[in-house]
Amino acid sequence: MRTILLAAAALAVAILPATAADYQVKMLNKGAKGMMVFEPDVMKVQPGDTVTFVATDAGHDAMSVPGMLPDGAQPFEGQIGKDLKVTFTQPGVYGVKCKPHYVMGMVGVVVVGDPAPNLEAAKAAKNPGKAGKVFTELLGGL
Repeated sequence: MRTILLAAAALAVAILPATAADYQVKMLNKGAKGMMVFEPDVMKVQPGDTVTFVATDAGHDAMSVPGMLPDGAQPFEGQIGKDLKVTFTQPGVYGVKCKPHYVMGMVGVVVVGDPAPNLEAAKAAKNPGKAGKVFTELLGGL
């Protein structure tokens, strides 16, 4: 009888839906890769996971980059100096920028599941100044 109860309990746990994860990306004046950075600059998550963009240093925000979102994904935009929590549901590549430091290259990428749905479109998106160079490097590694 005990074996049956243990097996039933194990089965019940196995069929429960997976718990979504919560990750953090710091918005920094200075990080391991230089000035005005998201750290990490590439975050890989699964659909349903949440990323909190943490305003570690003042003067930063996080927002989606037009042309760098999968079909069906909702754009997002935080406020300067405030944390922003985003739950990602659509698979693909999401470009992220800090609006005040965008041309200085303060950008990052969130990859949700498989990047294929919009990877080529994200690579083709036009971004100004250093942001374009950083995105080319980040997306080239996917």
